[in-house]
Amino acid sequence: MPAQQSLLVPAQRDAGASPSPPPGLRLRARAAAATVWYLRLLAVLNIVAVVSLPFREEVHEHNGGEFFTPYLATAGLVSAVLALFLAVVMRRRKRAAWVFNLLLAGPLFVLYVLALTQDRFHDHVFNWVSAALTGLFVTALLIGRREFHAVGDRSNPRLALAVGVCGVLVSAGLGTWLVDATNRAHGGASLTERIGYVLLRGVSVGPLADRVPAVHAPHWVDITINLSMAATSLLVLYACFRSPRGRALLGEEDEKRLRALLGGHGERDSLGYFALRRDKAAIFSPTGKAAVTYRVVGGVSLASGDPIGDPEAWPGAIDAWLAEARRHAWTPAVMGASEEAGTIYARHGLDALELGDEAVVDVADFGLEGRAMRVVRQAHNRVRRAGYTVCVRRHEDIPDEEMALLVERADGWRDGATERGFSMALGRLGDPADGRCVMLECRDADGVPRALLSFVPWGEHGLSLDLMRRDRDGENGLMEFMVVELLLRAEEFGVRRVSLNFAMFRSVFERGARLGAGPVLRLWRSVLTFFSRWWQIESLYRANAKYRPVWEPRFLLFAKSSDIPRIGIASARAEGFLTAPALPSLARRKESRPAGEYTDASSFRSQH
Repeated sequence: MPAQQSLLVPAQRDAGASPSPPPGLRLRARAAAATVWYLRLLAVLNIVAVVSLPFREEVHEHNGGEFFTPYLATAGLVSAVLALFLAVVMRRRKRAAWVFNLLLAGPLFVLYVLALTQDRFHDHVFNWVSAALTGLFVTALLIGRREFHAVGDRSNPRLALAVGVCGVLVSAGLGTWLVDATNRAHGGASLTERIGYVLLRGVSVGPLADRVPAVHAPHWVDITINLSMAATSLLVLYACFRSPRGRALLGEEDEKRLRALLGGHGERDSLGYFALRRDKAAIFSPTGKAAVTYRVVGGVSLASGDPIGDPEAWPGAIDAWLAEARRHAWTPAVMGASEEAGTIYARHGLDALELGDEAVVDVADFGLEGRAMRVVRQAHNRVRRAGYTVCVRRHEDIPDEEMALLVERADGWRDGATERGFSMALGRLGDPADGRCVMLECRDADGVPRALLSFVPWGEHGLSLDLMRRDRDGENGLMEFMVVELLLRAEEFGVRRVSLNFAMFRSVFERGARLGAGPVLRLWRSVLTFFSRWWQIESLYRANAKYRPVWEPRFLLFAKSSDIPRIGIASARAEGFLTAPALPSLARRKESRPAGEYTDASSFRSQH
């Protein structure tokens, strides 16, 4: 799309690209990729066999008696699900998946080789083809073994065992009841025969279960049993191969190190202070002079903003972060990186798309004079004539009792029950460690609090907007009034620049409204305008533009284009737009939040 541009031109990519890997590494990588494609092909063939009766009968004919089929070719949904899931986790280079495949395919290949020494199996060409395909798969596993280095969660075996036992009990119980209710065989069947039939049907819908003559169930019952077992297998595989949850959050020692880095280099990035969110983890460069902070959401290692610290040490921190992601099979992604950081990330193999622009106001250039500022000037004068006043203080200058009341009001004024914010929100209010933050409190003519703003430090001479709250019964324009008051009085606090809201896809609205804009750009602008009815997309751009800011582009960094949907879902979860319903995650969330922590209700600092 027009607003989503690649960060680096080809020449720059080539200049920062790594040298070609040696032949041995290429062979390993190709062997690992071959195992993935084999599993994908078998998943497709098994699905086709399930839905196509002639093909299914052909597979069944070559899967019994004097014939045997390649690894995982059984014409069953369980095998299809197993092959498909193994292809996914093998693509993520999970070590456990490699071991699982080798333990299944290795002995099977040995069995096939021994079978071919017997005349009964030796004369059938198809058996040789099956053995060759299985052997090639095992060979590819062995050649590419070092490519599968991603580790799983230590609790996976226990969870997989519990899920498997419960799933088999439920599926077998349901299947046994269905078989008992629909069995058309004369004389009936014993409980042992019914259970045996159900377990065999769970493996295949073919003639495998016909070995139980006392049971003759309808075909839909066979399909139901096979589907339930396939679902159980899928859940077991997920529990067995899931990535670590990334529970390590920001500890006290890491926070001290990050604050030290911000003290020396905090002026580089307006989002730097948000690295101190305590639901993030930090990984440092070998020299300790730089760090990347991230949070793992849905298997995505989600970093935000630029690395913290000395730019010369950024590559070391990025390498460490990417190595950690590879080790745990996490998908790496960065939200809201600046162009400088995006360029360095791109040199490490990530691609970039422009997300939008951050509005930065230079205090020295701001004023209410002139026709361009007429709307802002009128709104400011109207609220001031209504008797509203603004008190500007550092958090450290606010008494504890008064701060507790401000936190309570902020919580009461939050728009909706969902707590939002990640990439551009600190996630707490009133913490003693954040004494340099700036609070703006707006009161009406009767002295009743009506709104508040909170800004985090941006180096020594800057502020970055964190929290916006207002009483819905207050005067319209309170946010604009407070922002203007801060900009007019900023020099009292030694502030020279202020970062306001982030405007997603700002360039689309600006360029799409120009004379001569192309049809694709105009269409994209119309789509965004339509969705702006529910989400503050265009309104954020308009609200920021009236302060005549400098627009600083922000980028999304990712490794593969196919990962973008997954990254989008993870970002929405991190920002609070999507909430996982699982109770265990809610429990972890409550346990991991330090006392006094407060989460902002706006992901892009957009709550008006």
